[in-house]
Amino acid sequence: MIALDLSIETAEWNTLGDIEALTLKAVSAAFEVTGGPPEKPVSISFLFADDATIRTLNADWRDKDKATNVLSFPAEHPPGMPGPELLGDIILAFETCQREAQEEEKSLINHATHLIIHGTLHLLGYDHIEEEEAVEMESLEIEALATLGIDDPYKDTEISA
Repeated sequence: MIALDLSIETAEWNTLGDIEALTLKAVSAAFEVTGGPPEKPVSISFLFADDATIRTLNADWRDKDKATNVLSFPAEHPPGMPGPELLGDIILAFETCQREAQEEEKSLINHATHLIIHGTLHLLGYDHIEEEEAVEMESLEIEALATLGIDDPYKDTEISA
């Protein structure tokens, strides 16, 4: 079972419709391509925010004073703590996501779905710092998106870590 804790800080995110259903489909797709549904209950917190919020978080936690499209913060579930295992937090920035979708000529819903999958993969231990890691992570993203009927977001780009 996958439990989601959603907070919509920026009302523009509501243009995507049922954000909870969208998020659950994207998270489930990420799990499917990495071995299937979790064996025990897990929980992921999502904050659908704006550029100002994510810029502050990026500066405070990553020493990068700029907005970004998505941030992931893995959590450590204390042993013996009841309830689902908290995998972590994922934050998306509306203005950056919207701008990137327009620049890349993608729908906002498909781009947001991609970023939710990307963030979930980070919480599952994947990264893209080294080129080999980037190739693996992007391959999983492409596979997960394909299960949802969404085209390869990297087809016109080179892999960049």
